[in-house]
Amino acid sequence: MLAHLINGISLGSIYAIIALGYTMVYGIAKMLNFAHGDVIMVGGYISFYSMTLLGLPVPIAILAAVFVCTALGIVVERLAYKPLRAATSLAVLITAIGMSYFLQNAALLIWDANPKAYPNIFKNFEAVEFAGARISPFAIVAIAANLVIMIALTLFTTRTKVGKAMRAVSEDKGAATLMGINVNFTISLTFAIGSGLAAIAGVLLCTAYPTLMPTTGSMPGIKAFTAAVFGGIGSIPGAMIGGILLGIIEILARAYISSELADAIVFGVLIVVLIFRPTGLLGKQVHEKV
Repeated sequence: MLAHLINGISLGSIYAIIALGYTMVYGIAKMLNFAHGDVIMVGGYISFYSMTLLGLPVPIAILAAVFVCTALGIVVERLAYKPLRAATSLAVLITAIGMSYFLQNAALLIWDANPKAYPNIFKNFEAVEFAGARISPFAIVAIAANLVIMIALTLFTTRTKVGKAMRAVSEDKGAATLMGINVNFTISLTFAIGSGLAAIAGVLLCTAYPTLMPTTGSMPGIKAFTAAVFGGIGSIPGAMIGGILLGIIEILARAYISSELADAIVFGVLIVVLIFRPTGLLGKQVHEKV
């Protein structure tokens, strides 16, 4: 049981890191970036070829993936989402889906459809014994990375000038502009941070499931979005809690119920939670003034 819980927390930590990207973009720009899962895939490919083709050390390969995905996030925001600031939510949603398919097909043309075997970056590390359960190095790194990223983002958004500008833009873009805040820069920075986190999640995801292909990020992206909604989209702690709970539910469902029904159970739990808590576990009801 303990081993399953640890595996669930480590998987949930990956979902949480991805969900942080969703929740930041939605919380600040009020956009659902469904291309976020495909940025994960790009991060996986960049790190893969950095290690296998260029022979770069793992830390440098991860930094390369973060750099490329950060740049990609800025480009996607400028080309696809910036022109739609005043558009309807439906137009933004359709554009996000189109950008997702564009990135998948671009990856198909660049890297082909053949699955790649992602290298095990923790092969030289031994598992740790804890209370009779063996904890893999991957689980330790995934959980630690999630905690560090969540704490860093929380401090960034609450203690720094740029972070406070993000919160101001989240509350009211018009008022933030009148206060001298560069809204366009703030939103671009949000996409950049979220995409950089997607690269880290891509490396962890490909380590956990070492098969890389153009559709690698699709289902994890959907599950991470589910985690963001589960925890309360727009809330950084909510994204972490939602991701971890989602990972635990998925692993326990696979272990004790059915591996085929695990995804259905995950989404079923989300539906039940939203029936009783429409804003998610940590979400807040927003009342609009008229």
